[in-house]
Amino acid sequence: MSNAMYNKMWHQTQEALNSLLDKESETVMESQRNQGFIFQMIATFYIKYVQIFRNLENVYDQIVHPQKRLLIRKILDGVMGRILELKHDMVELELTEFHYFDDILQDLKLAPQQLDIPIPKYFLKEKLEVIKGREKILAQILADTGLDMAEKKYSVKSIPLEEAVKLIQIAERARQGRLRAMFMKQIFLQEYRAKQAKFLSEKVADLEAAALQIQKVWRGFHQHKKTEKLRQEEMIFLGMNPPPLFNEVSATIIQAEKVTSLRNEVQIKHEEKYREALVTIKDDLKLIEGPDIKENLQDQIRHWFIECRNLTGTFPDYPHVEEGGSALIFSNKTPQQEEDEGWKMSPSVFLPTMEEGNNVYKDMWRNRDESWNFPQDHDPELIKQEKRKELESEIRIQVDELMRQELKNLKLAVNREKEQPVKAGKKKGGKKKGKKGKKGKKDKDLTADRTTESLYRELVEEGLLIRALNVNLSDYIGEYSYLGTTLRRVSIEPMPSLLDVRQLIALYGILPLGSTTVHENAPLVKSLLLAGPSGVGKKMLVHAICTETGANLFDLSAANIAGKYPGKDGLQMMLHMVFKVARQLQPSVVWIGDTEKTFYKKVPSAERMMEPKRLKKQLPKILRLLKPDDRILIVGTTQRPFDAELQSFCKVYQKIILVPRPDYASRFVLWKQIIQRNGGIITNALNISCLAKVTDGFTQGHIVQVVKGVLTDRRIHRQNYKPLVAAEFMAALTRMSPVYQEEEESFKDWYAKTPMGKKRALALTGGLAEKGKGEKKEKKGKKEKTKK
Repeated sequence: MSNAMYNKMWHQTQEALNSLLDKESETVMESQRNQGFIFQMIATFYIKYVQIFRNLENVYDQIVHPQKRLLIRKILDGVMGRILELKHDMVELELTEFHYFDDILQDLKLAPQQLDIPIPKYFLKEKLEVIKGREKILAQILADTGLDMAEKKYSVKSIPLEEAVKLIQIAERARQGRLRAMFMKQIFLQEYRAKQAKFLSEKVADLEAAALQIQKVWRGFHQHKKTEKLRQEEMIFLGMNPPPLFNEVSATIIQAEKVTSLRNEVQIKHEEKYREALVTIKDDLKLIEGPDIKENLQDQIRHWFIECRNLTGTFPDYPHVEEGGSALIFSNKTPQQEEDEGWKMSPSVFLPTMEEGNNVYKDMWRNRDESWNFPQDHDPELIKQEKRKELESEIRIQVDELMRQELKNLKLAVNREKEQPVKAGKKKGGKKKGKKGKKGKKDKDLTADRTTESLYRELVEEGLLIRALNVNLSDYIGEYSYLGTTLRRVSIEPMPSLLDVRQLIALYGILPLGSTTVHENAPLVKSLLLAGPSGVGKKMLVHAICTETGANLFDLSAANIAGKYPGKDGLQMMLHMVFKVARQLQPSVVWIGDTEKTFYKKVPSAERMMEPKRLKKQLPKILRLLKPDDRILIVGTTQRPFDAELQSFCKVYQKIILVPRPDYASRFVLWKQIIQRNGGIITNALNISCLAKVTDGFTQGHIVQVVKGVLTDRRIHRQNYKPLVAAEFMAALTRMSPVYQEEEESFKDWYAKTPMGKKRALALTGGLAEKGKGEKKEKKGKKEKTKK
């Protein structure tokens, strides 16, 4: 896609944003009582903002004009924040983390895939060197301490000499047995061939019968192939099968990827040129236009002196530096206008940012002639405009000093007035007050004498800072829930799909951690709990958050911190170190695996030595200390949330996300993709639908385990003449236990006891009660009519 195409895409997106902002400003004034209508309105805004976000992210990633990129980035962060605000409103309104937009998507003629929250590429691109450097240091520390070899070491066991000799003997006897069997087979085949040759030589061959037999076999084979080909063509024509080379990457896509990477290089060059131009253009302006600006300012101020003298009969007082100096004289705003502006109420933190960005776009870029700037380098005229203002404000300070002295001289010469010492005293007093206000208590730093590098190294060596697996959020495979709204209308609460969970991880975890602006201003999510059965990908999602944002991963699981930094002081030091490094090298994710152990109702006797509840009292304190400018997210994962003490558990985790086992649609996609990723070839012989149906209750972990077990190197090589069939995977499944309905119900029952679950249940029962009252009234009305 060319620069012109991306520019066109940007202009179209800005127009869509402009109309959406107009609608938002209209609805702010309206008040509605109908909850259904309000939700529809908010959801429509949310979906439209997601479309704008998707386009802006694409444009920002690929457009090469540095000044346009600055504006797009500002608007992009605003759109991201607004999406999170609308999500927060929808949660408050519906009292559930999951929302379904089937009907709105139909009205807007959008596919569910267009609801996917994109992860801005700038999260990683802008700090790629930092991340690479950190990874190198981490790898080096792990190599020095031998921690990266831990996994390989534990599988090697030393065995006694006698056992080793016995194993070698068994292996050698087996080898000799195989060789003997092979020799015997060869002897048998030789004898068989000799007998066959003797028998054939005795029998007179009937050539015509033999030829007819060959013809029959050949014709049958040929017709079979022809019929198979016709059937495939018919299926492709009907749209039941993909066309040939459907999954192969075309040359156009490869070329587009090359162009994209080249454009990224151009982007970097243009950014560097722009930064250089900011300095050089300002210096040139200082030399060329500086004296003129100074002269003009002096003339304006002198003119003001004379005007005031003519109107009032005395010279005016010169405004103080704190008030803005002479800039205050020529400001167009009256105190009344400023007061009016202060009273403007906005429903969102991010709307003003977007409106401001949109206005800049309208004034500067909408109708700008860029025919001269084909390579899309920086625009020097815009830099000059910006730097003139800067230069003027710098020169104004110097001019103000000169003109204050000039005014003083004029007053002495003409009016014979003297400076009053009271004013100077007042100024001093004001300054002292300001100093007093700045004083504040600082948090005690337990490691003030240590560098971040030494703390980082210690945490890695202690196994508290671990390497995140390289997993993208898109690797969390699943399908959409297509009947969510329909089920809710008939009072059935649908189980969320895997992609609904993926959306929440992007919204609550990745976007705020990736963008400082969004984290500081959007509804703050400090902690997140992922609850669900074993194998549904909870840990994978934690690693995906780190991969997508370049975050550090700290492991504070009960099992991992057992025996480390003992005692009360040790625990305090450990947490201080973890959160100090997490703040200084943010973004960071603090993961607490099997987090129910930290909040056990009753600690099992086998785990008492481990002290699993060490963090229970500390976590709420830590959460209180986390501020909007600390890009740190605490993520807990649990398979058994019912073992935890509910009240303290829910106080620590702001957002609780139930991660379900995959439904039929997700299992179908999972089987297909996991088989292909492990080298399997899917043919008509392999019934994926059957596999998806039979594996109801099995998780992603089960499916991955089965596929890896079946697709050995030998089986992958034999696929060409022996295609994969569903039965091969069934045998391995029989040895695994699925997630039974009872277990899933226990998760649902537990969630119903959480604060959000209780609110939702109350809202539903309240709604049903009102519905029931309405129905009773209608029945009464009907009875009265019939009596009359």
